[in-house]
Amino acid sequence: MTLPDTAATPAGADRTFQVDLRGLVDLLSHHLYSSPRVYLRELLQNAVDALTARHGLEPDAPADAFGIRLYADGAVVRVEDDGVGLTEADVHTFLATIGRSSKRAEGIAEQRGDFIGQFGIGLLSCFLVADEIHVLSRSARTPDAPAVEWRGRGDGSYAVRTLPASARPRPGTTVTLTPRADTGEWTRPARVHALARHFGSLLRHPVSFDDGTGGPGASVNPEPAPWACTHPTPGARSRALAAYGEEVFGFTPLDTIELDLPAVGLKGIACVLPEAVPTGRRHGHRVHVKGMLLSEQAEEILPEWAFFVRCVVDAESLRPTASRESLYEDDTLAAVREALAERLRAWIARAAASDPDLLARFLQAHHLAVKSLAVHDDEILRMLLPWLPFETTDGHATLDEFARTHRTVLVTSSVEEFRQVAAIASAAGLGVVNGGYTYDRELVHRLPEIRPEVSVADLDPATLTAHLDPVDRETELAAMAYLALARDALAVFDCDVALRTFQPASAPALLVDSREARHERTRSQLAREQEGGLWGDILGALRQEAPRAQLILNQLNPLVRAAVAIDEPELARTSAEALYGQAAMLSRRPLRPSESSLINRSFLDLLAHALRKDS
Repeated sequence: MTLPDTAATPAGADRTFQVDLRGLVDLLSHHLYSSPRVYLRELLQNAVDALTARHGLEPDAPADAFGIRLYADGAVVRVEDDGVGLTEADVHTFLATIGRSSKRAEGIAEQRGDFIGQFGIGLLSCFLVADEIHVLSRSARTPDAPAVEWRGRGDGSYAVRTLPASARPRPGTTVTLTPRADTGEWTRPARVHALARHFGSLLRHPVSFDDGTGGPGASVNPEPAPWACTHPTPGARSRALAAYGEEVFGFTPLDTIELDLPAVGLKGIACVLPEAVPTGRRHGHRVHVKGMLLSEQAEEILPEWAFFVRCVVDAESLRPTASRESLYEDDTLAAVREALAERLRAWIARAAASDPDLLARFLQAHHLAVKSLAVHDDEILRMLLPWLPFETTDGHATLDEFARTHRTVLVTSSVEEFRQVAAIASAAGLGVVNGGYTYDRELVHRLPEIRPEVSVADLDPATLTAHLDPVDRETELAAMAYLALARDALAVFDCDVALRTFQPASAPALLVDSREARHERTRSQLAREQEGGLWGDILGALRQEAPRAQLILNQLNPLVRAAVAIDEPELARTSAEALYGQAAMLSRRPLRPSESSLINRSFLDLLAHALRKDS
């Protein structure tokens, strides 16, 4: 790659780009390729493409007539193939021109879809581990073609010479690298063999490895892809696919789903994870293109909701990016993604229809993933909504079980609201579902689409308080003075106080206060503080009657009956504050600083009162 003599170029004439090869290799290593290890993948890829072209010349040759041989002894790394080879003109045209692929040669361009590589820069990756690349090739297109030797160096220079045919008796190409001292991590025999297995275990051409010790060569890809094998029974096939999934991913699949899309030549398996994964976390999938491993982290092959599986697939028609480490986003990939999503939906449908035990184990681990799918997929919604678990006042139950007991299903808008009312609602016979978790409220509201006899409504404070029994007239009149003191003490929290009877009797008080009500009171308070200013005018325009919280005291509770009988005003106020603080803590919502201060103060005041009384 010699540089042109710019001094001899006439003024105004077209000039040729000059390329700093070392700078280009540095760019590839830092921005295109993820690791120097890709050099072996590029060499294998070039060899496979050469074999593909050779089979195009000799279509009647047996599939295993031509192969690839790797050699690494610590001093050199060599890749030899029985492919189509190169002529001297090919060497000058393709090995000496950056970016031009030998797969653009005459007679090959129209078969471009048969090749893995598409970009013509793969050989440069060898400069990531070596300062010199030696190529010896002989073309299979001409029977008496001579051998051609090409030596490329990291400084951008190269040399070509023609050798007698005896220098390479058979057509094909041999690429030899002399590794640099600092790249032993990637060129040791054991590492070369491991990389070859990693990238080429599913290649369709035979690949062997020799470590130079004189022993028999090891096969890199002794077995075909497991989905390409025949098995005596469906059970044996299922076990073989599961064993392969465990070998690849390191976990025993809950089940394996065969993937087969003939239109794009895709085959593979999806392994269902046996345990739940965090919400939104997506696993990478192993994608091979024509047998060559492209990526272990190809998230784009499946939709976002399918985070309960990990896939390994081999495809013919997917396009790699320039680095050949991910997939190019195009219409084909979008169609493949949707088709694979349909395969996963079909698996869920089969499990629901014919394997309730598998479905139960699947939903136990991955109900959140299914809920996210059901929100957008009516078929999955109809099929699985009755089976999905929800937190309810009857404990964790499916909606199908819950709807048998409760024809009216109430759903809360937050987790804290459910925790406030769960015990009281259950004692009152109300059926309440916790709608505070992701997707739950939306899904519960769609239950009537599956069970038309069931009605669903949002739970509001009025609904709950309407199911609490009033106290008799005499009891209420006797408690009027205490209730007035309690309302005055809790006015700072915009909280009303009422006396009712409800189960369980062990609950002294219930604080009914929604998140929306608290937000409205905060807005109203801010508007009052900003009275007369710009923000005050804006917030004042939005002002409405701020909804109040309500502390409902339980007349059935012995502590409340004792409290309403207190005739000391300060002690009555303190007891009301303590009851409010205890109810606020039981609601499990975040406490405001003023509420935390009230809880501490009321506790200390009651303790001081008790100590004075004892003394």
